Amino acid sequence: MTILTGRPNTALLVIDVQNGNTAGAHNRDGVIANIAVLVDKARAENVPVVWVQHSSDDMPRGSDGWRYVPELTREGSEPVVHKRYGDSFEDTDLEAVLAERMVGRLIVAGAQTDECIRSTLHGAIVRGYDATLVGDAHTTEDLSQWGAPTPDKVIDHTNLYWQNHTAPGRHAGTVTTDSVDFG
Repeated sequence: MTILTGRPNTALLVIDVQNGNTAGAHNRDGVIANIAVLVDKARAENVPVVWVQHSSDDMPRGSDGWRYVPELTREGSEPVVHKRYGDSFEDTDLEAVLAERMVGRLIVAGAQTDECIRSTLHGAIVRGYDATLVGDAHTTEDLSQWGAPTPDKVIDHTNLYWQNHTAPGRHAGTVTTDSVDFG
């Protein structure tokens, strides 16, 4: 139960599924297909879909790498939150977008697991939101040459970690695409 009062709604948060973030990502096509299923299901159930789009010096606005992957299409009424930091809440209008839609519960999918997904999950919980990670709908690239675990291990560990995360008055958890309940 969210600790945010007057926020009974759920939103699907699609984070950074952009060409530059997913070109070499683990199980790219499978993850994007699962995100497409989630987007379709959210739309069918009139659940807000909020798109988050990262930009940086390496991925400037308007560049091909900055664009969302062609397999996913945003509808014109669906908000886009532009960010420059890992946490989708930092220095963005995400909280205002969610407040306007009375959202207190987030279903989270996207890229990159070890940065923007983790940061946003924590950012949501500390701000009072319930935050559910869709375990088969997030991905990352291979950073093992710099000492990180392989992508499959990063994803597995994040799923395990978030499944057992707790905070007073808030719910976390990990589910699969086929078991997402927007209700």
